[in-house]
Amino acid sequence: MRDRPGARPPRASHTDIPGFSGLNRQLVCARLTRSATLFPMPAASTTLRVLAVSVIASLTVTGCQTLDDAGRALGRSDLVNDMASRLDQALELTYSADYLLAGGQTATMAQAQDPARSAYTWPGGRLTVTPEATARCETTAGKATCTLEAPPAPNAKPSVALFTEAKRQGLVTPPVVVGLLTAAALDPDAVIAQSSTTLAGHHASCVDVEQAAGEFTACVTTDGVLGSFTGQVDGRPVELALTRYREAVDGAAFELPTGAGVVDRRPATS
Repeated sequence: MRDRPGARPPRASHTDIPGFSGLNRQLVCARLTRSATLFPMPAASTTLRVLAVSVIASLTVTGCQTLDDAGRALGRSDLVNDMASRLDQALELTYSADYLLAGGQTATMAQAQDPARSAYTWPGGRLTVTPEATARCETTAGKATCTLEAPPAPNAKPSVALFTEAKRQGLVTPPVVVGLLTAAALDPDAVIAQSSTTLAGHHASCVDVEQAAGEFTACVTTDGVLGSFTGQVDGRPVELALTRYREAVDGAAFELPTGAGVVDRRPATS
């Protein structure tokens, strides 16, 4: 099938992440020419579950196509499913990851199991999800104030709205990345290219998305940890890159800041 008149050709280039190796990047471009259908994959039995998608489509592979290590051209559905499934599987891991944000600021994502807990820390704020509560903390003039709300139901993911403040501060969480990938896969005019890189000593697969809604590049490590993100989120430029990864978490990561004021909005229990 011919491309529609005026359709943009896919880019044959990619954007390197400052400070990290861009060697051994392998590029695959694909344009969706028919409609796509979503099929939910089984969710992980953790506090934060990510909806993975299967995108079945008719593809027109462009001239910038190359082959992956298995000698097979990755299609659009392969790219999205690989990224989503890695992020989903990683929700069953225990780890702590440090990130460098735009402007030199830092952030941390941490999660642990039995029970499932997660914590996202960024300059001036923190979001913690445990079986006891969902805690959103803000620090102003050196004083932390935390609002406690009911935790997500067992085996359910919290509302994406919880990550709104984190996004404003430049911290993009895995559920947000999966949402962006899904939207890109359903955009018939989007061009999605695959590449690979190394972040904090860990190999990562990347997708470079070009679409009218905004361009972005997202990388996920072999273990399924978000490696980097560069692009527009809700109209704001966002950039983060993994600087350190550990397969252990300090239990204090899920506790409220010392001396924090607490506003408890959880329903009273009988």
